[in-house]
Amino acid sequence: MTAEDTDDGDGDAETTGSATETATDVHDELLERLLEGDHRALARTISKIENRAPGYRALVSALYEHTGNADVIGITGSPGAGKSTLVDKLAETYREQGDTVGIIAIDPSSPFTGGAVLGDRIRMASTIGDMDVFVRSMSARGTLGGLSTATADAVKAMDAFGKDKVIVETVGAGQNEIDVVRTADTVAVLVPPGSGDAVQTLKAGILEIADVFVVNKADRDGADRTVQELLEMIELGERGGFGGGSSRGQSGHHHHDYDRDAAGHHDSSAEDGSPADSKSDAVDTTPAHWTPPILETVATDGTGVDDLVGALADHQTYLERSGERDVKARQRYAEEIRTVLREDVHDLLAAELEARGSVEVLAEAVRDGETDPYTVVDEILDPLEACLAEIDRTPLERDSSSDGSTDTRR
Repeated sequence: MTAEDTDDGDGDAETTGSATETATDVHDELLERLLEGDHRALARTISKIENRAPGYRALVSALYEHTGNADVIGITGSPGAGKSTLVDKLAETYREQGDTVGIIAIDPSSPFTGGAVLGDRIRMASTIGDMDVFVRSMSARGTLGGLSTATADAVKAMDAFGKDKVIVETVGAGQNEIDVVRTADTVAVLVPPGSGDAVQTLKAGILEIADVFVVNKADRDGADRTVQELLEMIELGERGGFGGGSSRGQSGHHHHDYDRDAAGHHDSSAEDGSPADSKSDAVDTTPAHWTPPILETVATDGTGVDDLVGALADHQTYLERSGERDVKARQRYAEEIRTVLREDVHDLLAAELEARGSVEVLAEAVRDGETDPYTVVDEILDPLEACLAEIDRTPLERDSSSDGSTDTRR
């Protein structure tokens, strides 16, 4: 199913005082319909979130108590790696397993309208007409990591709706894709064959967020070399050669020999180098750390997708049993708090700048030598610091100050 923006009919009611109750009723009704499984309500909710429509915060706040059940998977990698095609095959496989799927495809944004310009959903044809696969394209809106600040909220809407799997596909801007880790529980990084120097550039950032590496288009020349480069990169990270993720440990390499073994095989070994026993694995304790496995896929014909689904499930199991899921959740919420705080403070300061005649007027004053940027910023922040200091003081201290005592402002 493709989600399209539609008018929900509540207009500007939310902006007028007497209509506040009406707006609240509209949001309550929208939330109720979303929780009942109405895809139209889900589309409208995401539209409100993406457009930052009046009252969207109350709507998102109400979603939180209904979230936490979906597996959130991030798919990232360089442009041309085949992310959209692989996401389509993943969704198809999950549906065959009986899972419902939500897909958020982050597209580059138009410099004129801010809207998504690629429309990745046109490359997701396998599940067209399946009402249990909900696809939504969202604009990157110029953010470094290719993820708009609305993405996390849209994920919550799909989670609350009841989607079993939520897949976030990034725009594909290289190292800057690390933002995706703040939204997803499990991150798969796609690397096309013959990447060469591109693999080297991954070391500084992508290795730190990859839970699974995928060499897609693995039927092309250079796939084996790319796998080897990734193995060497992971080994270097394990030895402390550069920053690695906190989830390190057992490794596995899923390899497909297209001449001899179209089905592929899973090469898994215990930490001491001995072959792993599949029966004992089922009851064995979860490893203390996780090392990203490397898988080879051909998304166009679905080769290796089942192995990828298995690796993603293994990581989800690891997160649950190790307690890492809770750690990730705390980190994610902490980042959300910082993001919302930055947005609000930015809006407050922008309003203060406008009240002082706009930043252009202040810049002209600096150019004329009347002031400097540091002084301008101090003058704008001083009242804010004074207010915060006043809030921090006890009632007794405030009473003393009002009686003429020395001001304790910091």
